[in-house]
Amino acid sequence: MILDPKIPPGPLPDKWEAHRKALKALDPSVAQRCRVLVVGTGLAGASAAATLAERGFQVEALCFQDSARRAHSIAAQGGINAAKNYPKDGDSIERLFQDTIKGGDFRSREANVYRLAEISNAIIDQCAAQGVPFAREYDGHLANRSFGGVKVRRTFYARGQTGQQLLLGAYQAMMRQVKAGRVRVHPRTEMLDLVVADGETRGIVVRDLVTGEIHALSGDAVVLATGGYSTVYHLSTNAKGCNVTAAYRAYRRGAHFANPCFTQIHPTCIPLAGRYQSKLTLMSESLRNDGRIWVPKQKGDTRPPSQIPEAERDYYLERRYPSYGNLAPRDIASRAAKAVCDEGRGVGPGGQGVYLDFADAVRKLGRKTIQERYGNLFDMYREITDEDAYAAPMRIYPAPHYAMGGLWVDYNLMGTIPGLFVIGEANFSDHGANRLGASALMQGLADGYFIAPLTVADYLSGRKPQRGDAAHPAFAAARREVEERTRRLLAVRGKRTVDAFHRDLGKLMWDDCGMSRSAAGLTRALAEIPRIRDAFWKDVTVLGGGEELNQALERAGRVADFLEFAELICRDALHREESCGGHFRVEHQTADGEAKRDDARFCYVAAWQFAGDGQPPVLHREPLAFDAIPLSERSYK
Repeated sequence: MILDPKIPPGPLPDKWEAHRKALKALDPSVAQRCRVLVVGTGLAGASAAATLAERGFQVEALCFQDSARRAHSIAAQGGINAAKNYPKDGDSIERLFQDTIKGGDFRSREANVYRLAEISNAIIDQCAAQGVPFAREYDGHLANRSFGGVKVRRTFYARGQTGQQLLLGAYQAMMRQVKAGRVRVHPRTEMLDLVVADGETRGIVVRDLVTGEIHALSGDAVVLATGGYSTVYHLSTNAKGCNVTAAYRAYRRGAHFANPCFTQIHPTCIPLAGRYQSKLTLMSESLRNDGRIWVPKQKGDTRPPSQIPEAERDYYLERRYPSYGNLAPRDIASRAAKAVCDEGRGVGPGGQGVYLDFADAVRKLGRKTIQERYGNLFDMYREITDEDAYAAPMRIYPAPHYAMGGLWVDYNLMGTIPGLFVIGEANFSDHGANRLGASALMQGLADGYFIAPLTVADYLSGRKPQRGDAAHPAFAAARREVEERTRRLLAVRGKRTVDAFHRDLGKLMWDDCGMSRSAAGLTRALAEIPRIRDAFWKDVTVLGGGEELNQALERAGRVADFLEFAELICRDALHREESCGGHFRVEHQTADGEAKRDDARFCYVAAWQFAGDGQPPVLHREPLAFDAIPLSERSYK
């Protein structure tokens, strides 16, 4: 199969505008006869649902949370990027584009990234008009701060709760359409399969998480906005409910999965406190603006930080990356933290931590200023650790955070199955092998407000509406498969909990496919994952029944998919014999320990096609061309 990204012709700065004008629109009287299913109500999903409804479509919006406002987007704390150049420090659309391409280590599609940079400014205007309370300077202008991997201030923020405030803006836009009768929200509803008939997307199969009822919804198009899959590691910064099921079920129906091994480790998380912890807590990357990261110079130094003099501290990011210092990109900062801890210079219990110190910032700026910028983050840190970060440094350590990989999409954000659109973190398109901080919210809102509504309308223009066509045999077949899978899970009645198996898988993935990877480790993981999966289907215990609220059943289905999807991640990581961004193969590094790409062999998107149970997936390649920014070594020194 040839992967056609459908990149428009013409100069890079003109592609999107020309393409946008060429996209066909639908008359509202026609659009109202079309039903679009939007799965997920985070930033991407809520903004897409609201805008599609504004254009006249009937929208069914689904989320497994009890409210659309509980989507994981609220956990994005630090900010959202845009090239407004309010600080007058030389920022521009071109510079945002270049930083994003470089940040992703030249493994993203140029045309998509340029469009993202181009749309970024409109996102800020949209959100400010909605009343999102961005921080402001004394003169009233919106404030900006820096984030990792850039040398300009382009990140807009609302203290340490930017994602929550942006989600409330998108939510209110969606609820306006609920009031107008053009959006219907289905909370506590989980997508368990995609319905494909005659080679096209026709709908989805869902489970009502309160009643247990399994039923199908038909639609003229399906928009997946279901987020990332970092909870495959069990412990991550993601909410415990975040999962890969919707995307993985689409993959099994024919949607190609692109670059699944491109997962991001965030450098600024509260360290693990115990074996039975359910998740890790993110401390926003924005803290690295004013906090300085260090460890003792001597191994095994267990003195309190206040007793370690300045001369005996190693500010290792400032030492190794003088151009960027504490604002080095996430993948680089994470590996650097792991390296000093592996040397025996880590701090805290087990030596698995480094200090994030605000003493200098408090002295220079005053405690009040730090409270205004990060107060809720400091409060959260104190609630979790019972430590005062104003008086002593925070302890942080890297943790799984974001998935750059996702379902393959073309320039219109449509996957390899016609009628299936994938937006936000669920697709692969914009971040390459590493996402720069504050770019996730930017992509989610760009896709939802400004791209998908236009491209979905173009796809549906001239097509006969299929709404209500749930009588097709494909719906009954997909529903039967979901019901059978549910019966299998309930029938095992073993002795081990779902979380026990998830914990085993997560540790294996963290050890062998985490911050550093090797052929030996990945081969070991590929041999061990099937054994964990076989044990799961023989010995998992799922109490309760299927026709009721049953959270154990929900988790079992998600972990069962992780136990299959983990193989795809490791297979992709093993095949990619290079290091790039967050994918760090120990066999492929420079003399000073940095990632070493192999552009001659691996300058492509790896898109995997499901070939059947027990069969190896088929690899398809989308070559990447870099015309605007020539391939070069990624250096932040």
